Amino acid sequence: MSRVRDPSIMKVLLVPLIVLLAVAAFIFCQPGGFLIVNNVERSDAIIVLGGDAADQRYWRAMGLLREGYARHMIVDATTGITYGHSFVDLARDYVKQTAGPYGSQVSVCAIVGDSTKIEAQQVDACLQSLQPPPHSVIIATDDYHTRRALSIFRKELPQYRWTAAATQADFLFGLPWWKNREWAKTYLTEWEKLLWWEMVDRWQK
Repeated sequence: MSRVRDPSIMKVLLVPLIVLLAVAAFIFCQPGGFLIVNNVERSDAIIVLGGDAADQRYWRAMGLLREGYARHMIVDATTGITYGHSFVDLARDYVKQTAGPYGSQVSVCAIVGDSTKIEAQQVDACLQSLQPPPHSVIIATDDYHTRRALSIFRKELPQYRWTAAATQADFLFGLPWWKNREWAKTYLTEWEKLLWWEMVDRWQK
């Protein structure tokens, strides 16, 4: 006895399959530049996001501060402990040692949590502590992280105008992404996080 296939059901199943294949082809065939947004504009403040390549992010932001792109710079640091010292204290010591004449324009923002969404939710209090409170903010973060970071901060804190300063850390990411094992891991992990954010997490409170 032969099975009768409903053409309408086949079409319903075919559409998501085609979309899935198209997304997969885009992710795997492009060299990785889609993840990068570098659209710095003169703003009121700069936020240095926490992360593995914090030094590079810090110096990228410091360069912008010195060039007059913003009046204030905020360095995010988690409240975790390493070798008996909190990351917040380490960040404050680093600012004292390196900011020079710009020290009064740089502050450290303590973040409880380890996701960009949590960071965005908590950074508002640090921004509002600045005088005068800012209306436009530059995000300084790793280049591969800029698109997702901008999307999250614009969703969580729409009252500010956000732009991004992409920071390059060659040991983490480069183009094309398939030339280096570490770059490939970073690229695929970031795409996983970006898709999860856009499809699931951004719609949750």
